[in-house]
Amino acid sequence: MNSLDWAVLIGYFGVMVGIGIWSHKRVDNVSDFFTAGGKMPWWLSGISHHMSGYSAVMFTGYAGIAYTYGVTSFVTWSFPIALGIAIGSKLFAPRINRLRSRLHVASPLEYLKNRYDLKTQQALAWSGMLLKIVDVGAKWAAIATLLSVFTGVSLNQGILITGVVTAIYCTIGGLWADALTELGQFIIQLLAGLAMFFAVLVELGDHGGFFGVWDQPELQGHEKPLVGPYGTIFLLAFLFIKLFEYNGGMLNQAQRYMATPNAREAERSARLSAILWLVWPLVLFFPMWMSPLLVESQKPDGSDSYALMTEQLLPHGLLGLVIVGFFSHTMAMCSSDANAIAAVFTRDVAPVLSAKARMWGERSGLIAARVTTVVFLGLSMAVATQVNSPAFKDIITVVIKWVAGLMGPIAIPMMLGLLRPFRRSGPTAAIVSWGTGLLAFWLVNYPIHWAVDGGVPLEYQVSIPLAVSLVLYVLIGFLKPEDTPERLAIIERLNTDGDDDSAAASVPAPAEEVPGTTRAPVKD
Repeated sequence: MNSLDWAVLIGYFGVMVGIGIWSHKRVDNVSDFFTAGGKMPWWLSGISHHMSGYSAVMFTGYAGIAYTYGVTSFVTWSFPIALGIAIGSKLFAPRINRLRSRLHVASPLEYLKNRYDLKTQQALAWSGMLLKIVDVGAKWAAIATLLSVFTGVSLNQGILITGVVTAIYCTIGGLWADALTELGQFIIQLLAGLAMFFAVLVELGDHGGFFGVWDQPELQGHEKPLVGPYGTIFLLAFLFIKLFEYNGGMLNQAQRYMATPNAREAERSARLSAILWLVWPLVLFFPMWMSPLLVESQKPDGSDSYALMTEQLLPHGLLGLVIVGFFSHTMAMCSSDANAIAAVFTRDVAPVLSAKARMWGERSGLIAARVTTVVFLGLSMAVATQVNSPAFKDIITVVIKWVAGLMGPIAIPMMLGLLRPFRRSGPTAAIVSWGTGLLAFWLVNYPIHWAVDGGVPLEYQVSIPLAVSLVLYVLIGFLKPEDTPERLAIIERLNTDGDDDSAAASVPAPAEEVPGTTRAPVKD
């Protein structure tokens, strides 16, 4: 990097902070902070939903997969995400929006107290928060790894720089700042991705051109859609995982659906995100597929290949723009995660832990939300310093094994609890499926993995916990139905078409409340 690249990077950081300060004027209460007051246009929500699913892991971990295996990086990652969101646009997006518009909640998990019970809500809230700390920690480590390649700063310094800038704008401006910065980040990534795409196309003239390049020995097997550990079972497992994860199971995407004015707009938002996930990653991945022709990775997993290729092919200025693109994806995901976890803590966890929290008004609740956001970012940055340690191993292991493997047991009670066909599944089904799924993750990834010669294949490491949770959730609901009138009323309210509340049954008094709760309702 030279001074021009640094100017682009510093200018980008300045713009992000400026957007956060401008967004501050739009945030008057916790509803504005966590769900944009339900006033976000569908197209902005869709772009934000799309951008909040990326991070620099794509340019490190998945760049390594593309460098090693080729097009399977798209077939087993962004394609199942696109398909999962497309399915979820009908199945989940409208119902999640009605959580805000009809039940008047600000956290995706807030409805679980009445849909199941307080114990279930707290189990999912705590486990979801802890998983997100690990997930976001891996994202910080990924962007810091790229920053170290380009600038020579240490891993910890890179984590600190990106974390502090993100904390400033997302803490000040809430979800509005997240969405608006994600719009800017999308535009930046569009320019950076196209610059890299065309730079690689020019280089391919020496290797047989666009069509002839696949015959090169360096790309042998790169055209195969399923290869190595990424086979059919992995693809199917990932499709189910991403169906839950990217439609709200990891919380931050659920907020984008909640932020739109009504269920129809949430559905349009999801469709836009699905289209972007289907098309745009092809542009980003193509240079990665070609990278074995152009650079020689210095790391065994190939995670530095994209960064090396960028340095080699792009002039200064454009190089700075691509580096900004790396930052944009990671900061988009991490800021949205921070906002989601702050919502869960202030709306779901704090009122259970503290009687004072139950009395928070608009001002005190907003202060608590901002403080929680900073604390979450700090904890995730601390975890980031431990990536590549014996406990977490490399970045892609954290993202695929830990996040994909643990997400299912947490998301299934939350997501399936929205749907009529699973109305018989109550607190027992939710808690047992959650706890047994987590136990299955530990057994498959550690004791059984150690005992099996060669270890348990990756597709089973990520799929078995989800499968166990899904089967138990459905089976227990059938054998021990807990569909009380109160729970049925909530489900009907979320599943009734039309955006007029009078079209749905009213929600009765909660079956189980936190003792002494007098929390004021969130304003719409």
